[in-house]
Order: sequence, then C-alpha cells, then structure tokens
Amino acid sequence: MLAHGIGLVADRHGETIRETYGVEVVVPTTPFPRVTMAEAQAVLRARGWDPEGVKEDLDPGGERGIAAYVREQTGHEFVFITHYPTSIRPFYHMRPADQPDVTLSFDLLWKGLEVTTGAQREHRYDLLLKQAAEKGMRTEPLQDYLNAFRFGCPPHGGLGMGLGRVLMVMLGLHSIREATFLFRGPNRLSP
Repeated sequence: MLAHGIGLVADRHGETIRETYGVEVVVPTTPFPRVTMAEAQAVLRARGWDPEGVKEDLDPGGERGIAAYVREQTGHEFVFITHYPTSIRPFYHMRPADQPDVTLSFDLLWKGLEVTTGAQREHRYDLLLKQAAEKGMRTEPLQDYLNAFRFGCPPHGGLGMGLGRVLMVMLGLHSIREATFLFRGPNRLSP
C-alpha cells in the first residue's frame, strides 16, 4: 500500500517536491524487511543501546538505531518491527499459540520514525474475554465491542497510519507541525 502510494506521489508530484523541498521521492522496493522486537533489542543492546526505563518497547533512539542497522544491512529505509510483548499491546491483539507472551502486531518504521502500527486482531470471543481479564479490564464497558464477536467474526487485522508522519518523512521536514494543517498533540486539541 505504501509503496504504491509513494509511487503515485513520485509520478504525479515528484518534480514539484524536488523543486520545493529539495527531496527526491524514492519508491521503496517490497517486501519490507521484518525484525522481531526481541531481535531488534538484541541488535541494539549489542550496539550499546541501554535506555533508562525501557524494558519491552523501543524509545525514539532505539527506533532510529534499528532503522540505521537495517539500512546498513539491506539498504532499505523501511522496517517492520514485529511480535511486540503482550504487556505493551492492547488485549485485542492476537497472540501466536506457540508464543503467548507476544502479539501478532507490528510497527512500521520509515527512516527511524514509526509511521504505522497494526496487528492481527483476536476474533475469538472467549480469548478476547480471557485477554481482557489478564489485563485487569472490566468487560461491561466493552460489551458493544465484544458483541461483534459473540456469534463469530472472521479473522481480521487493522492498522493506523499517521499521514502527517508519512508526509514529514517523505518531504524531509523537521517537525510534524510543518506537515499538517492543524497540528493535534497532547497539549493542542483545538482548534
């Protein structure tokens, strides 16, 4: 999806982007490299990464570091980080049967910045209830969501993509505020 979209941007607006921003829109090759979270952390720790307080996730420096490593090894600017620990992912992310401590989830990094997060979603009602309980969640407030799975739901997945982040990286901008018309953040929700 991203390779196709970036290809269209390059074809239709590549010259304007080059003239305006001094950036060449490079269409990535597929497939994108994949690295599990455990592998990413092992590589980073071997290279001296040891952030305070970060045990199961990557901090921004870790994201930049693993992206640099993948670029060195493969020449690719994109990398999927997969198999995040259950402790840092939502209850509705599916878990592999042979590895119940991780999720079938991913973050997609482009030049060291997370632009997409997604997962295969758990579609089995009984496992959703069990995983919510493991996270200490009450299911009453989730009934409308859970009812969609009560009588069967097909396997499915989803993702969220930050268009502002994609534009920021594509155009070589230094701040997401330069890539969005009305920036939204922790301290600015309106206008």
